[in-house]
Amino acid sequence: MTDMSLDLTADVVALTESVVDIESVSRNEKALADAIEQALAGVAHLEVTRIGHSLVARTNLGRPERVVIAGHIDTVPLNRNLPVRNDGDHLHGLGTCDMKGGVAVALRLAQTLPEPNRDVTFVFYEAEEIDDVYNGLGIVARERPDLVTGDFAILMEPSDAVVEAGCQGTLRVEVTARGERAHSARSWRGSNAIHAAGEILGRLGEYDARKPVIDGLEYHEGLNAVMISGGVATNVLPDECVVTVNYRFAPDTSEAEALAFVKDFFDGFEVEVTDSAPGALPGLGVPAAQAFVEAVGGTVSPKFGWTDVARFTGLGIPAVNYGPGDPMLAHKQEEFVPIEQLRSCETTLRTWLGA
Repeated sequence: MTDMSLDLTADVVALTESVVDIESVSRNEKALADAIEQALAGVAHLEVTRIGHSLVARTNLGRPERVVIAGHIDTVPLNRNLPVRNDGDHLHGLGTCDMKGGVAVALRLAQTLPEPNRDVTFVFYEAEEIDDVYNGLGIVARERPDLVTGDFAILMEPSDAVVEAGCQGTLRVEVTARGERAHSARSWRGSNAIHAAGEILGRLGEYDARKPVIDGLEYHEGLNAVMISGGVATNVLPDECVVTVNYRFAPDTSEAEALAFVKDFFDGFEVEVTDSAPGALPGLGVPAAQAFVEAVGGTVSPKFGWTDVARFTGLGIPAVNYGPGDPMLAHKQEEFVPIEQLRSCETTLRTWLGA
């Protein structure tokens, strides 16, 4: 039976193993949230607040600067990848990379840094992996915005232990080609919508990705068909074909500008938005960010995916991604996190916070 308690004084590797083995697929985070709440309740230097299955733990030392260190506690569904396995160099299992390794690092810091050189807000939140309406960070920001104020934020998303600044926005649309139904034996009496959708795919095949340089970082946009549907029967010409397209746009582009671009790109076809989220500019100009980049070693990469860094940016808080694990392994059955990165991330953050 899985131990549902967490020892925050344990080595970060052992703590990661404990966090991973408390299963917390999205909408099933209660057991892990309970364990985190119980563990943090005994930490005298923290003020702990729970909203749903999200926890906020804050120091209140009167420092001139406050930073937020955040990580989501949910995972994608199980794929025969629990319990955790330690091979001596890596921890293997669901959530090791995305992002319970980062959560464990933050929990260790929350327990063992009673007097950091900056006030720190630790956020451990639910439901990042599913629809935005359930996102715990968003819920906390709406219900208690005072709990997530700060001068700078670090999202402990896997980044191979280097700083990934900003993030790209994402827009998902359904592009529809229309036709007219007819019996396939008399196809000339109708118009085939699937054939008409060939022009949609042709335009996508000729798309030339924009690669803007922002604050010295090169972002790479993408416009791709990700799903296609059409047809009503094997002897009927389809009157509708829908191509779902995902546009990943650089953070110098607004959601409105992204939508205008997509509508122009697919001029002549119906375009309906099904999902949209803004990007986030790198935000490396604030003193805390500059000091953090220096502490990590000065290397900064652009973030190509969307993360809750954008949510912090929307709150007026510059933010970066920084955590253990290769982001390319997120959501894969074989995901793992290097043990060395767990230790190096903890050491780097501890040094930056003045320990």
